[in-house]
Amino acid sequence: MAKVQTTEHEVVSIYPFTDEERNTLLSHAGEAVLMWATKDGWPVGVTHAFVWHDGKVWLTFAAHRHRAAAIKRDPRVSVNVSSESYGATAPEGAVTGAITVKGRAEFHDDDATKKWFYPALSKKVNPNSADGEAFFNRLLDTPLRTIISVTPEKFIMYNSGLANRHMAGTVDESELGDRLTSDAQRMNKEREKRGLPPAE
Repeated sequence: MAKVQTTEHEVVSIYPFTDEERNTLLSHAGEAVLMWATKDGWPVGVTHAFVWHDGKVWLTFAAHRHRAAAIKRDPRVSVNVSSESYGATAPEGAVTGAITVKGRAEFHDDDATKKWFYPALSKKVNPNSADGEAFFNRLLDTPLRTIISVTPEKFIMYNSGLANRHMAGTVDESELGDRLTSDAQRMNKEREKRGLPPAE
């Protein structure tokens, strides 16, 4: 079993999701926070309903929103998804935690994308109501609406279920991920600056 260290609460990069767990969270979480940079460098985020499809995050908003101009200027965005937003479609025993997707956004205004995306999002938002699904689909299908997909370049993950089991001493070391740079190097530099001994 894994040994819990005194600095364990500071080392979080060792708690990733498997590919299957990551897909489960991204498929069933109900909301995502889309983040981008404004022209003057301010980071901004807005919560959206979304669809995880074909290895990308898909979401929509009106084309006249400031975020549309900002993302066209700089397509580098992040999307944060938390298991706290699981809806009625969450599978039993679904993984818990959060993922931040760093990626690049692409705009889609073609009819083919609208044809599959609007019904998919409407069904996800209204999983138990055919009337609600139909209403939301009509609401989405407007002339000013645009769709973006975010292609992941990096996943920043925190598997809280794995972390909790690790703290309880019930995780095999093979389940843990490698320490990323923040925990493998930067943490000990910060500890040294504060007069603390290095973490193992």
